[in-house]
Amino acid sequence: MVLPPTVAGVALLVAFGRRGLIGTALADAGVEVPFTTAAVVLAQLFVAGPFLVRSLQAGFESVDPTYERVAATPGVPAWRTFWRVSLPLARPALITGAVLCWTRALSELGATLIFAGSFEGRTQTMPLAIISALESSAGLPGAIALSVILLGVALVLLVAMRAALRRPLGLES
Repeated sequence: MVLPPTVAGVALLVAFGRRGLIGTALADAGVEVPFTTAAVVLAQLFVAGPFLVRSLQAGFESVDPTYERVAATPGVPAWRTFWRVSLPLARPALITGAVLCWTRALSELGATLIFAGSFEGRTQTMPLAIISALESSAGLPGAIALSVILLGVALVLLVAMRAALRRPLGLES
């Protein structure tokens, strides 16, 4: 969570680049990751994933183990206890973590630029498009328009999260 995004981008490039730790084997297999759409997803997941993991950790730690023990008493398999008891009780943390992860990924700039580049129509994300607009003839008005769109998406995500957190857990008796 505290790793600077540009450092994350360099790390991904060192790992998955043509001469990287994993990239060499991938290149031999004909798979190229850097400067592709997959690189965008990987960079965003690498930078934003800890927000989901941290939220889930707190959510599952807050589940009272008594519920899980009671659910397992009649010989219910552990996987079923997880799906029917633990996961529904940790649902608010899952939703919150997913939204935090998604919104952080949505705003990712540094790692994406270094690892995926900014190729219009292929690897250019909204933050990179805003920078491109500022540097182009569109200038500030274009950047503002794109910023409003990005802000609107973030607002929709926030409203959707609030609505999802208001729904009942759906635990069966």
